[in-house]
Amino acid sequence: MRKLKTIEMHRLSVEEFKEAPKLQLTVVLDDVRSLYNVGAVFRSADAFRIRAVYLCGITATPPNAEIHKTALGGEDSVDWRYFERTEDAVEALKKDKVKVWAVEQVEHSTKLQRLEQTIAGDGANATYAVIFGNEVKGVKQSVVDLCDGSLEIPQFGTKHSLNVSTTAGIVMWEFAKALKLVE
Repeated sequence: MRKLKTIEMHRLSVEEFKEAPKLQLTVVLDDVRSLYNVGAVFRSADAFRIRAVYLCGITATPPNAEIHKTALGGEDSVDWRYFERTEDAVEALKKDKVKVWAVEQVEHSTKLQRLEQTIAGDGANATYAVIFGNEVKGVKQSVVDLCDGSLEIPQFGTKHSLNVSTTAGIVMWEFAKALKLVE
């Protein structure tokens, strides 16, 4: 076995990425403080060809050297939009008939391993958004209240949460599988 060279991976150019079909998923960041987390989310969003990233509240926006440090150009390929209030982002998504999920530990949350069965009946044209919250406080309750549901990653250790960019990568991967981007 031999490591592939970058040129052998046949990745899309930014222009090709912009024209390529997207995974019908929008990622929403609700008051995410760390620019490194924002950059890492952009990089994962590029990897899974996500529709867009919505940056809300205190979440920083490109162009920004600290975001670029972890995004490595993902902030240039993935469409993004800024909202002063996350609630406004959710309302805009719902107006477009997007099913909005908070990624948060709440009563009656859907465990992430049940995602595919949960969305199976939504139809081929269904679009989704997932909201990731602040590193300390999570997704604001006022935002959770506006969502169609909540997804939760089961955890088995002593910690009650994962890093927001780690969580985002896991959730994007599960949507990519559930929406048949990968087989």
